Amino acid sequence: MNSTRISKLILSLLFLCLATTGRAQTFPRLLLGGDYPDPSIIREGKDFYMTNSSFNYAPGLLVWHSTDLVNWTPIARALHALDGSVYAPDLVKYKGRYYIYYPAAGANYVVYADNIRGPWSQPVKLDLTGIDPGHVVGEDGKRYLYVDKGAIAPLSDDGLKVTGPKKTVYEGWQFPKEWKTEGNGDMFLEGPKLLHKDGYYYMVSAEGGTAGPATSHMVVVARSKSVFGPWENSPYNPLVHTYSASDPWWSKGHGTLIDDAEGNWWVVYHAYAQGYHTLGRQTLIDPVEWTADGWVKLRHDARPLPAQAPEKHGLELSDDFTGKQLGLQWTFWKEYAPESLSFGKDGMSVKAKGKTPADGRLLMVTATDKNYELTTEIALGKGNTGGLLLFYDEKAYAGVASDGKTFTIYRNGEKTETMPSDYHKHFHLRLLNRANRVTLSASKDGKSWKELATDIDVSGLHHNNYGGFYALRPALLSAGKGRTTFRNFTYRDATPQEKDMAAYLMVFHQDEDHCLHAAISRDGYTFTALNDGKPIIAGDTIADQKGIRDPHIYRGPDGGFYLAMTDLHIYAQRDGYRDTEWERDGKTYGWGNNRGLVLMKSFDLIHWTRTNIRFDQMSKEFAQIGCAWAPETVYDPVTGRMMIYFTMRFGTEQNRLYYVYVNQDFNRIESIPQILFEYPSGASAIDGDITPIWNEERQKMEYHLFYVAHESGSGIKQAVSDRIDGGYRFDPRWIDFEPVACEAPNVWKRIGEDKWVLMYDIFGINPHNFGFVETSDFVHFKNLGRFNEGVMKTTNFRSPKHGAVIHLTQEEADRLENYWNGKKQK
Repeated sequence: MNSTRISKLILSLLFLCLATTGRAQTFPRLLLGGDYPDPSIIREGKDFYMTNSSFNYAPGLLVWHSTDLVNWTPIARALHALDGSVYAPDLVKYKGRYYIYYPAAGANYVVYADNIRGPWSQPVKLDLTGIDPGHVVGEDGKRYLYVDKGAIAPLSDDGLKVTGPKKTVYEGWQFPKEWKTEGNGDMFLEGPKLLHKDGYYYMVSAEGGTAGPATSHMVVVARSKSVFGPWENSPYNPLVHTYSASDPWWSKGHGTLIDDAEGNWWVVYHAYAQGYHTLGRQTLIDPVEWTADGWVKLRHDARPLPAQAPEKHGLELSDDFTGKQLGLQWTFWKEYAPESLSFGKDGMSVKAKGKTPADGRLLMVTATDKNYELTTEIALGKGNTGGLLLFYDEKAYAGVASDGKTFTIYRNGEKTETMPSDYHKHFHLRLLNRANRVTLSASKDGKSWKELATDIDVSGLHHNNYGGFYALRPALLSAGKGRTTFRNFTYRDATPQEKDMAAYLMVFHQDEDHCLHAAISRDGYTFTALNDGKPIIAGDTIADQKGIRDPHIYRGPDGGFYLAMTDLHIYAQRDGYRDTEWERDGKTYGWGNNRGLVLMKSFDLIHWTRTNIRFDQMSKEFAQIGCAWAPETVYDPVTGRMMIYFTMRFGTEQNRLYYVYVNQDFNRIESIPQILFEYPSGASAIDGDITPIWNEERQKMEYHLFYVAHESGSGIKQAVSDRIDGGYRFDPRWIDFEPVACEAPNVWKRIGEDKWVLMYDIFGINPHNFGFVETSDFVHFKNLGRFNEGVMKTTNFRSPKHGAVIHLTQEEADRLENYWNGKKQK
């Protein structure tokens, strides 16, 4: 049995993964990324309007407009006065007038307008306690407000006064007591949203608490013939709920039902992205349907929603400050002080207050991405301090500020460090937040940057640790005396796209050392190994068997690099790591008979976290597996989860391709292995590699699975499916051009070209080598030959095994080369 029979690789092409998420029909669907909780939505014909909680950010109650439920643009802020934290609003239209009811500072208020774009009235205080008001017109034609805990109170005809006491008419839906919610004996019945349909009033409520455990929140439904009850709970409760911490969306809840002009129904609600409570609760949508007996439930065959168009959707966060007033993207913290601002040719001048971020003047935007970069130019006045921060509240913030003499680095509130500044009163600041790890830099000219601090962990700056239901927001700081002038604030998604790419990174192993090797190419044709061809990670330092094989690298949608490898040393006896050829009897478990993988994750390709996975310890069902080889990682846009697929067999039977889901930290398997693909004739299929490709003719995403078929020797075949996790259609054609055995297919795209390269390991020759073919349509393939026998070259290495290639930015490639040129590890 020549070489490994283990293989692995993958597309690792982030831009393809992101294209998949944009075009594939997935639910829940993200409508508004970032901190937009408690959505309240109405429809007028084909126009939808929505607002969300604004808490202590002012001006508040941002109103959004859409014509397709997917692309949203901001049109107005309905609230400028700030009487306290504003949350759980209810946007309604009644007899030609728009109203937004909301709680703040222990009371309830309403603002109103005759045009939804404004002007909006000053807040009107209502004589009503309770939270989360929900407006409804009763069967008697009169207006009412529901609040939390199932209470209802009458309103005046103009909706601006409460005309009687509230009374409780609904007790809520009792969820199972063993469910893990925020607890404390409270159901947290709140967020009532009401509609009238087919003779029934339907009340959609939130229960379980809005944060805390992943499974806390939910959306429940009840109905009644009268707004006063009795209320009957839905047999389909909860309508929306997070059932497991492995779900990519935590604490799903606080929903509103809405129909569209074509008669389709939807529930719009909020949730936290797993691992990103710092972004706040984001607005999601799911399709629902009405049953024959008049109940609403989730729908699983909904019509596709259009893709979000960047030029039509969202709020532009960057600002050159050339306007005459504050843009819609900006809010103050716990004040509304437009008089503190002035605008001119030099930018936006902000009058200072306080001394630190805790009491200084802050202007904020709402971050929408897991990875983003902020920059701004600052000019300080006399006695002034200016800065660029991520701010949660007065005790939880991080960033950098300067008084012209020193830089103060804030790692978490009061945790600070200082260093001298050479830039005096005019400088540029840059803040890179990469998956809750922050790097701070400064510059004199905005071109040449000096790092001030790296790896500042902001992952804990969120509600579950500090309360308040806020989000970690980018902020400009003006503190001390005088004024700070800001110019050219930029916000950009820092997850690289294909247009940002300038190099290629290849990972591979070698039989001689069972270690991780890597090589870089600037043109996609000639590869030069890092560390002078020596390993960049030693296998005996990371693997249980003291050796790794089949490395595969992938850039995930969070911008992180996911590195998966087989935990196996085929020469461990020779090299003194064990006394036998294999860990177990080869007659019973076959060649290699390993049981584990090595999973590593990094955001800079230098510093890595590591986890060793054993499938035989997962359950009794997998205790006797014969192998677990050639893992590859991909993002599944339907589930919103990272997926590992790999070769596995039981005993000595044929190999099949399996898949599991893994958490975003890449340190825990979150599902039982399921079959991804098996060869129809019963022969072994190994070394799968999936590439998503958009089919223009079919207007669908297709998933191309290249794999090794052990039939009449070993070679590369292709199967195609409309989904990533199965349903692959068998095609008997051989794809490789080799007359000898090959394995380990890996597909990668040429940057800026509609060409894909299929790379594979030719283990049927000695020394081993890689072969290459090229395609533009995944039907016709052109033979490019082998390394150093055609257009593909190596400069300082030979005999690579089982490789995978991804794209790098120029900065990433430069950093890697500079690091290893200085490191020169053995």
